[in-house]
Amino acid sequence: MNIIKLEEMLKQFFNEDIGDGDLSSEFIFSAEQQGSFSFYAKESGIFCGVPIIEHGFLLLDRSMDITLLKKDGDEVNEGDIIAVINGSLQKLLIGERVILNLVQRMSAIATATNLAVRETIGTNAKICDTRKTIPGLRMLDKYAVRIGGAYNHRNGLYDSIMLKDNHIAFAGSIAQAVQAARAKIGHTVKIEVEIETKAQLDEAIAAGADIIMFDNRSPEEIRQWLPAVPPHIATEASGSITLHNLNSYAKTGIQWISLGALTHSVKAFDISALVQTKGAKSLVHH
Repeated sequence: MNIIKLEEMLKQFFNEDIGDGDLSSEFIFSAEQQGSFSFYAKESGIFCGVPIIEHGFLLLDRSMDITLLKKDGDEVNEGDIIAVINGSLQKLLIGERVILNLVQRMSAIATATNLAVRETIGTNAKICDTRKTIPGLRMLDKYAVRIGGAYNHRNGLYDSIMLKDNHIAFAGSIAQAVQAARAKIGHTVKIEVEIETKAQLDEAIAAGADIIMFDNRSPEEIRQWLPAVPPHIATEASGSITLHNLNSYAKTGIQWISLGALTHSVKAFDISALVQTKGAKSLVHH
């Protein structure tokens, strides 16, 4: 993960939340008052968010003492303590919401990804994500996918060519779209073509696509069409794939399965924070 970019992101997130100051914390507690802050899991899954906890709290106060009891990719169970942070009570409370929100989302993505990867055990299929991420959070979303045991598809529009139905419609045909792209790109850039029919599959193969995506095709269709694809062309399935039918797709012989659901529809992983001071103890829910 790009730490410089991460810290810039965190500064923006803190600025959005803090504004001119945290009235609740600053008007109740003194700047000298110290406290202990613990993150703990309220469900089972895969933890992800070490960089957020470390860099988030230290951005607010470089003297924070952070003890991480779990590392990214660790399985956690309900009640497990993830991290303990000691320092200024004001800063602990100021950073809690932003940091916890991000860690909950990243842990949810890692957990969902891990479940998907398990469905491919015994097959040659690999799970990857898509560009269906929250704007501004793509680096974190894709990091969480890797922590969950899967792979990243392209990071953006800039690192590979993916010809979808609208590109093909505007260009006139798959062949014309691939030809136009191939004439202008360097040898390190791959071209992926999305297909929905056997005729489009044949056209994509003839046009020299590097990757062919079977979009919204059933496992039966993919199984029937795959033998036509030469070994040097990578294959991918996407669309209408869920945990319930993922194994059926993995068993077709497809090489890659991309899942937008890993990042666009996860439910926040349940994590809470326990705040302790010398004279009080309180539970701060997520």
